[in-house]
Amino acid sequence: MRILVVEDEHRIANSIKKGLEQEKYAVDVAYTGIDGFDLASTEDYDLILLDLLLPGMDGVHICKELRAKEIHTPILMLTAKGQIQDKVGGLDSGADDYMTKPFSFEELLARVRALIRRPKHALSETLRIDDLELNTKTYETKRGATVISLSNKEFALLEYLMRHPRTVITKEQIISHVWDYESDILPNTVEVYIRNLRNKIDHPFSSAKALIHTARGFGYKLG
Repeated sequence: MRILVVEDEHRIANSIKKGLEQEKYAVDVAYTGIDGFDLASTEDYDLILLDLLLPGMDGVHICKELRAKEIHTPILMLTAKGQIQDKVGGLDSGADDYMTKPFSFEELLARVRALIRRPKHALSETLRIDDLELNTKTYETKRGATVISLSNKEFALLEYLMRHPRTVITKEQIISHVWDYESDILPNTVEVYIRNLRNKIDHPFSSAKALIHTARGFGYKLG
């Protein structure tokens, strides 16, 4: 899953990025409101962490403009301000949640998970497709009773596919959600990771039906 962090305090932004990357998210960072709005309006994100006070364009303005452009990516607004009117202003502009600095990373992570789980096909922390199970909190993956060990990127790719069950996903969609903006990824990189996943969740289970399918010329489908 891919997250955009828009925060002008470099130390805070980089700390959030590092923490989220350790939790297997792909993370882009913008340090100004204008750069943040440009990324949020042109790239495909699963969540935006948006500071309220930003140089160039503040968080409320960014939020209103994104909603006006029919971009409904969940937004978690971050600010040092704690007054009720600031919270109301942020939520009224279209934000989905609000956190006041300073905050614990554990609480931030819990709210990130809650917002990303909102789509109706992913209400649970545990995703299931047939006998394949993935827990987004403990990072445990199983097929039947067998625990499967995945790398961070393999886990992120499988999670993205499982959040879009029985839907053909293009290589471009996979790249935009599993890798961050600065990653130099080629389409055949996706093929390598798909092959790795097949070697772990399909090939060892010859008595069960294959779960990863190729739609030639289009992309991949799980389930």
